[in-house]
Amino acid sequence: MAAPEESVVHGSKAAPKDLPSIDKLLRLPPVVALLAEHGHTLVANEARSLLDGLRVRALAQELTLAEVQPEPLQQALSARVAARLRSNMRAVINLTGTVIHTNLGRALLADAALQQLLALMAGPNNLEYDLASGGRGDRDDLIEDLLCELTGAEAATVVNNNAAAVLLSIAALGRGKEVIVSRGELVEIGGAFRMPDVMASAGATLVEVGTTNRTHPRDYESAITPQTAMLMKVHTSNYVVQGFTAAVDEVTLAPIAHAKGLPLVTDLGCGALVDLSQWGLPKEPLPQEMLAAGCDVVTFSGDKLLGGPQAGLIVGSRDYVQRIRKFPMKRALRMSKLPMAALEATLRLYLRPERLTLDLPTLRLLTRPLADIEAQAARLAPALSRALAPRFAVSIKAMLGQIGSGSLPIERLPSAGLAIAPLAPKGRGRALDELASALRALPLPVIGRIAEDQLWLDLRCLEQEPAMLGQLDRLQQALR
Repeated sequence: MAAPEESVVHGSKAAPKDLPSIDKLLRLPPVVALLAEHGHTLVANEARSLLDGLRVRALAQELTLAEVQPEPLQQALSARVAARLRSNMRAVINLTGTVIHTNLGRALLADAALQQLLALMAGPNNLEYDLASGGRGDRDDLIEDLLCELTGAEAATVVNNNAAAVLLSIAALGRGKEVIVSRGELVEIGGAFRMPDVMASAGATLVEVGTTNRTHPRDYESAITPQTAMLMKVHTSNYVVQGFTAAVDEVTLAPIAHAKGLPLVTDLGCGALVDLSQWGLPKEPLPQEMLAAGCDVVTFSGDKLLGGPQAGLIVGSRDYVQRIRKFPMKRALRMSKLPMAALEATLRLYLRPERLTLDLPTLRLLTRPLADIEAQAARLAPALSRALAPRFAVSIKAMLGQIGSGSLPIERLPSAGLAIAPLAPKGRGRALDELASALRALPLPVIGRIAEDQLWLDLRCLEQEPAMLGQLDRLQQALR
């Protein structure tokens, strides 16, 4: 392929015949280096796709000769290979104001959990091997003693998330029979996961008692029949019914269940292993409190307030937990070695409760001092103002964040951050959408929220301040 004169290259359209063959493209020296690094299959496939796309543009007379020269071709191919290898799952900066954000990965893993993964996942490990006897082991044994020590349970098991823990518990203890639940606790969580649907999937018949706002002990007592398998409580962590209300707590409900020889199962949803009120956060019911109140089985999540990987934890009496562990569905819902290793490391952090705000990232962010957040806002505001001038104005604002998007969504956290407003009187919505898109397109995407004709950047979760500042030049260029 001969190199035309510079003026001709930039002013002329390219025809399909001006494109090199794939063999010729692959023989260009920089492309040869790509082949050595990535192998023939990937590079050749991307080269073929590149040439096919350029051929379509040439036929439409949209391709210039400048674009088919060796240097731009090899640059385009290199970019395609890099894009093909780029992970779809990426780290982001969460400035939404929601600490445990369902769509942004929920809890952040502690350094101890990350180190545990690095140490164990690169080689064989004793996931189901008993080092003492030399025989087959059970992966639940890796964490059962820890969970029992932390909660006071007789036995424990884990599955891949709390929805699975609820499903498995109902299926193992209530399949083919009736499960009694207060009408005010028939929750729906993210992804249209509804308690009535879970009951049906588990093969149990739901028996609703009480009303939406009031349920009494006599409602449970009168609903028990020979077909009743269990009584169930569901913690309504993602909404609150206020006003003229009544509910039956576990202390009251346990004797009613036990008098009829039935188990009481409680789903705590997000769950917590320590009293959060000691740090000024809302108190959540603890598994150990539910067990002490007489619950036979308690389920809760590992990747929310507990601060670990996605997991469904089941603790309770030995007999009932054993029935759950032996139910055939358990194998389909069991945890793999990665979250199991991270969960064990996370649970061990609770053996040193005085250090939790240092060791658990989620708790560290939830308890971050407001003064620190305000000082960070003051540092960032001038640099962001320069990057967004003259189209946007940046101001420091007091904000109210959330503990979680699905867990404790109504609880507010005093915070601070930056509010960005377009200066042009027209097209404010379009300008804010453009800014939000530009922030998401950064190498380390920044996720904020648009409200009240402004883009709000809540800084409670910003621990990557140097990375944020280092991207502002790129942001400025994107908005020109």
